[in-house]
Amino acid sequence: MKKYLLLILIIALSIFSSEVSAQATSDTTMLGLPGDNLDLYAVLEIFQKSKTIEDFEKTLNEEKTGINNLDLNLDKKVDFIKVTSKQKDKDFTFILQVDVTEKETQDVAVILVSKDKNDKVSMQIVGDPDLYGKNYVIEPKPAAPAVTANPGYSGSDPVIINAQPTTTVVVVESAPIVQYVYSPVYVPYYPPYHYAYYPPYYTAFTVMAVSVYRHNHYYYHAGYHGGYNNNTVIIHNTNNYNNYNNSRHTSNTVNHNNANGRYNGNRASTTQTKGSGSSTRPSATPSKNPSKGTSSANRPTTSPSTKQSTGSSSTRPTASPSAQPSRSSGSSTARPATTNGSRPSSGSYGGRGGGGRHR
Repeated sequence: MKKYLLLILIIALSIFSSEVSAQATSDTTMLGLPGDNLDLYAVLEIFQKSKTIEDFEKTLNEEKTGINNLDLNLDKKVDFIKVTSKQKDKDFTFILQVDVTEKETQDVAVILVSKDKNDKVSMQIVGDPDLYGKNYVIEPKPAAPAVTANPGYSGSDPVIINAQPTTTVVVVESAPIVQYVYSPVYVPYYPPYHYAYYPPYYTAFTVMAVSVYRHNHYYYHAGYHGGYNNNTVIIHNTNNYNNYNNSRHTSNTVNHNNANGRYNGNRASTTQTKGSGSSTRPSATPSKNPSKGTSSANRPTTSPSTKQSTGSSSTRPTASPSAQPSRSSGSSTARPATTNGSRPSSGSYGGRGGGGRHR
């Protein structure tokens, strides 16, 4: 009897592991680009649930959430993603950025929140072309179609509340972040962080294999639509997006790594179970910082309160967050009206000048 039970258990485990493996390796949303390490569906989900921009930035970068898996400088550690906000009238732009080196900043994605003349709010996240390719936009799915109560219904479960009819613009007014940015108390957020200077909650944890990362986040996709080469989602506010494009940050280091296929290194790596849920990460000591493949700037292995330079001795002000060591790695929809403009090297993001190449 024990032999039969053992055989049944082995068969069941074999079927289960096969299903998990199939889910992890047959992800049709994989781009083969650095953006595979940051699922923009998950990013937009936590953005809607965050009460402030600071909360969103923190949730995005904490290891326990498992959202961020970006490693643009290839040091095997997850990069810190800072969030810079801009406002023009009823249009808000939230730019996700990584300081790849001391002098280079790479935009990761931009979240656009706009309100039309009828006070309907639209929300979209657009992946940066260098990380996600062109036309990668994601937005929340519209509400379910409206229902109308039948006045002749005599059953015990009548319709009490009618759903609102859908519109061509996604209505997301109920999201905490939307209520906050359109409230009188909102002021644009400029992160005080920069290369080698991060908040106390951030620890440079090790990047996980991209197949495992994608499997851990596939369930976020249900509430949204969009993605790569999708022809049904468009930019709602092209003026807002085009204005952003005129000051977009790009990194020469990222472009070179992309061109040489260096971002495919974590497609398959040894992993161990992570503390929360089914998320797994390789075992490593976050305080150690391995050398990077091609970038000339190495992250410090100590916790400086001022910026460490790799050439010039530029000193940053000491703020309350303590510096943390190295960092690492991270994917959403529509067809943006791309307009590339040049911008001065000084930048306008929270007082930090972005180096490298700008478009």
